[in-house]
Amino acid sequence: MDIITPSLAPVAVEADLDVVLLRCTDQLHFDPTPLCRLFAEKDSVEAEEQLCRILEDIAMRLDMLQQNMSRCTFDRMLKPARRIGTIADQIGLTEVAISAGHVVACLKQADGIALAATMARLERAFDVAVSEVWNFRDT
Repeated sequence: MDIITPSLAPVAVEADLDVVLLRCTDQLHFDPTPLCRLFAEKDSVEAEEQLCRILEDIAMRLDMLQQNMSRCTFDRMLKPARRIGTIADQIGLTEVAISAGHVVACLKQADGIALAATMARLERAFDVAVSEVWNFRDT
């Protein structure tokens, strides 16, 4: 398995500050093939409705993850994280699927620090993925 480390670029800040802000410059990994297939097999309204249901399902499961993490009920996070990975992979949201898999790995390893970081990455990936899906849909 290839490990991809995001490249980080320092953001210019005032010279007298001791804090360095890092900005992630990576692009979202997105495979448009499953969405092309969906829109080819169904009429546009039906395809959009199905896509909306899929994205809502991922958002609902991501909310479950966030709630369980804030309650420290980590044992309830495995199933929604796995499901997010499966759904995201099926519609070509590669970065979301990979991030969800890393959340599962952190849960299995009981690594709270890594879990917090990968959850943040999963949330960012999903936010960007939603925009990418709608940009793709418009083309």
